[in-house]
Amino acid sequence: MSTTTSTTTSSKGLRAGSVGLIGAVVIGISCIAPTYTLTSGLGPTISAVGQHVPAILILGFIPMLLVAFAYRELNTAVPDSGTSFTWATKAFGPYVGWMGGWGLITATILVLSNLAAVAVDFFYLLLAQLLRNPGIAEWTSNLWINIPTTFVFIAIAAWISYRGMDSTKNLQYVLVALQIAAVVVFDVVALRRAYSGEGFDFTPFSLSWFNPLDIGGFSMVAAGISLSIFMFWGWDVTLTMNEETKDSERTPGRAATITVLVIIALYILTAVSIVVWAGTGETGLGAGNPDNQESIFAALSYPVLGPIAILIYIAVLASSFASLQSTMVGPARTLLAMGHYRALPPVFAKISPRYLTPNTATVASAVAAGVFYAVTRLISENALWDTITALGLMICFYYGITAVACIWYFRDDLFSSPRNILFRFLCPALGGGFLLLMFGVTAYDSLDPSYGSGSSILGVGAVFVLGMGVLGLGLALMLFTRVAHPAFFRGETLPRITSADDHQHALTD
Repeated sequence: MSTTTSTTTSSKGLRAGSVGLIGAVVIGISCIAPTYTLTSGLGPTISAVGQHVPAILILGFIPMLLVAFAYRELNTAVPDSGTSFTWATKAFGPYVGWMGGWGLITATILVLSNLAAVAVDFFYLLLAQLLRNPGIAEWTSNLWINIPTTFVFIAIAAWISYRGMDSTKNLQYVLVALQIAAVVVFDVVALRRAYSGEGFDFTPFSLSWFNPLDIGGFSMVAAGISLSIFMFWGWDVTLTMNEETKDSERTPGRAATITVLVIIALYILTAVSIVVWAGTGETGLGAGNPDNQESIFAALSYPVLGPIAILIYIAVLASSFASLQSTMVGPARTLLAMGHYRALPPVFAKISPRYLTPNTATVASAVAAGVFYAVTRLISENALWDTITALGLMICFYYGITAVACIWYFRDDLFSSPRNILFRFLCPALGGGFLLLMFGVTAYDSLDPSYGSGSSILGVGAVFVLGMGVLGLGLALMLFTRVAHPAFFRGETLPRITSADDHQHALTD
């Protein structure tokens, strides 16, 4: 029995057809936040692998692309805003599905707080430059200023998301265009000046930079793959909008694929331009200098661009805020789906009658992000840093579960055609299997107190305690929900597909 026909789950009241292919791609790029990600992640990567950063980016990109294919196949069969939650439930049942949804929600809500914090930091840096008052840049260290400002940024992002996908995509067109244009200008100017003899440490481009066999030991490769989890994470927001897109069976999957392709192209162009202009040395403006690792654009933008370097500061601020706003789309719609299917209290299924958006779920996402940020920032900066580091565990967890769910969902026709063998078996098996392996490796490594910030709790690494603690909290909430709302766990609201016959039955309902 073929399982290629679409099976649409029940409507949740969202505004259908409000986002086209270009809009979905723009929101996906925004959620990844390429400018913010590049400024914070590219420096450490260059420091680790030198000139071979293009090769390591491609290696890290591969698992993400393979998982994107799995998402596309599942979305074609079951276009539902619950994505990982819905698909894992249909494949493996309510318990695995609930935890898959919890992994997605916690990863996105926790990173919202970090994005808001970065936006606030660059907001005061930009304000200090515009007003020519360096003291304003120090306001970000004052918690009585920092925390309320962060709340304001989160509230603005939530308000825009609450108003619907039209408001979201219209804002994102501007912010995404701004940040990509700024980065491309930086890249082009850096390359032109480098080849004109104006680079800091001119390093002629070589195709060998793309050869993964020249990278070195496995530790370098592992570092690149680990980094990619953060550098490419966020493209799946295009799938959470599947009930609001035009041609919901095809557009979200195509948008996800285009998103990751655009991102890898931008990453490689920027990596090449920085290495060509600055070199990989550990002194001065060299890209391998530890002093430049925290923000490679902050270190190189003025030497490369001169007075127009302010464009990069604006771009990083735009990138952080754009991602803050677009990232809120994902958890809100997953919470909506879980409330709709009674995997959470029905209040999360409420839809704004005016904007046709998940009102309770959007507000809950914003409040959770704000509370998390305030608590962790008041405890210590290490607590916030370690929690963000622990996000890798949740990301690998729910991506891996979703990829494996693709294999099991389509198990009856995996080998019925070469296309199915490739996209429903091999790609999900390789991508998802590797990410689940990374989940295990990261969990084991984070037991060491030296992992992350170096903090420990009762002799165990803080990253492990936080990561496993978040998953443990999800398990406890799942068991509580099992008692309070048992219908979902009995398979009454979102039935599991246990055979081809069950799948055919779902198609006719």
